[in-house]
Amino acid sequence: MNHGGQARGRLVQMPGRAGPARVAVVAAVLVLAGCSEPAATLSIDADDRQLVALGEGLYASHCARCHGVDLGGQPNWRQRRADGRLPAPPHDASGHTWHHPDAMLFGMVKEGFATGAFAPPGYRSDMPAYGEMLDDREIVATLAYIKSTWPAPQRAHQARVSEAAGGG
Repeated sequence: MNHGGQARGRLVQMPGRAGPARVAVVAAVLVLAGCSEPAATLSIDADDRQLVALGEGLYASHCARCHGVDLGGQPNWRQRRADGRLPAPPHDASGHTWHHPDAMLFGMVKEGFATGAFAPPGYRSDMPAYGEMLDDREIVATLAYIKSTWPAPQRAHQARVSEAAGGG
C-alpha cells in the first residue's frame, strides 16, 4: 500500500474485538480506497517529522473541535448523552486510541462509524467519515501526529498491538 512510503503489510485478524467480519470490512475499505495491496495493514510512523508536522495542522483543522486542541476529548466522554451518543474521546494517553492497531485507527477515521465495521452493533457516534475530506496520506499523517504525543509506554503498547494485528 502506498501512503507516501508510510504504509505497507497485510491485514490479519486483530486481537480482541476484531473478528473476521470486521477484518474483511477493513480490507474492503482499503481496497475501495484505492490501496495497491488489497489486504493491507498500515504502519504509521510517529517519528517521521514531516508526516507529524502535516498531521498536526490537519488535526487542528479537522479533529480539535471535538477531540480537543490538547487531545483531551470532550467532558464525560464515557457517559452517553441524552441522544444516546458518546462524546468524543481523548486521543492523549488518558484515552483508548492507543489500544487499537494502526489499520483500525485508519479505518475509523476514513469510514467513521456509519458502516458498523468499527463499533459494536447499535453504537451511535458523531464521528464522521473523513475519507471524502482527507486523502489516505493525510489520514496517516493525522494519526502520526496523535501517536507522536503519547508517552513511551503507550507508544510501545500500541506498537505491540499493531504488530500483533499484522502491521509493522
